[in-house]
Amino acid sequence: MNKLWKILQYGYLIIAILLFIDAILNWNADREKAYIYLGFSVFITLVFFFKRHFRKKVESRNNK
Repeated sequence: MNKLWKILQYGYLIIAILLFIDAILNWNADREKAYIYLGFSVFITLVFFFKRHFRKKVESRNNK
């Protein structure tokens, strides 16, 4: 199960990168949508780092 969580965790980064690229592409056409995409991109990146930290914490606790 840990391998599955490790793989799915990087899905967050892929989604954040796609949203960031979409924000750049929509910057001149629809700036409000671009801001929303940038906000989601930052939020998803923070979720990635939080989940990674929490997973490593749980793994270290289980290895003791």
